[in-house]
Amino acid sequence: MIKPVVQYCDLKKVDYKKAWDLQTALFNAARDRKVENRSLLDQDKLAIEHHLLFCEHNHVYTLGKSGKEDHILIQESDRQKQNISFYKINRGGDITYHGPGQITGYLIFDLDEFFLDIHRFVRAIEQAAIDCLADYGIDGTRIEGLSGVWLPPTDSKPWRKICAVGIHLSRWVTMHGFAFNVDTNLDMFQHIIPCGIKDDDKGVASLSDELGRNISLEEVKLKLLHHLSKNFQFEIKESQIQL
Repeated sequence: MIKPVVQYCDLKKVDYKKAWDLQTALFNAARDRKVENRSLLDQDKLAIEHHLLFCEHNHVYTLGKSGKEDHILIQESDRQKQNISFYKINRGGDITYHGPGQITGYLIFDLDEFFLDIHRFVRAIEQAAIDCLADYGIDGTRIEGLSGVWLPPTDSKPWRKICAVGIHLSRWVTMHGFAFNVDTNLDMFQHIIPCGIKDDDKGVASLSDELGRNISLEEVKLKLLHHLSKNFQFEIKESQIQL
């Protein structure tokens, strides 16, 4: 079986809008390529491209298609004072936070070369995060009916989400992806109702906070990349993308 080839690019620290524009361009190109291929003979068909982007953003709140603006608890004037951006975007889900100390991953995949099952796609992202957490001796899990990866409650902590997942899909091409809290300032989540979940028994977590020590983003990126390639069964190719 020939594995799909995914072009991987670590954008490092990048403005949210720049990363959004880039993945939108890659997404549109992949979708347009599929449409064009339908009118071509097999020997003339354009090659399918898949992209995986890792990055770290400055403070930003993003609101998904099903989100409610009243889940933002901080006034616009206060957001401006604290240099916090805000965008309404086309992924599923509600509101979340991206910022320093968090790995945001964008998957622009044509699922024709993987599997035509969006639930399986989300589960594969979650499983990669769960496998990454296991490398650090942490048991990540799922909660039925909720997306993302969670840590079970302890005597002093409630259920808490450590990795959020939200995607957009058109013609079986995906965009957006996940946000994995490594050394994230969790206080930033107090300005929103994360993912629209109002339960008092649910919160957020970061890897460094759980382990009680600082963890390198670069180290976690390598682990996540490995586990994503394993769960999706793809080959990694270094991308030549430049912003």
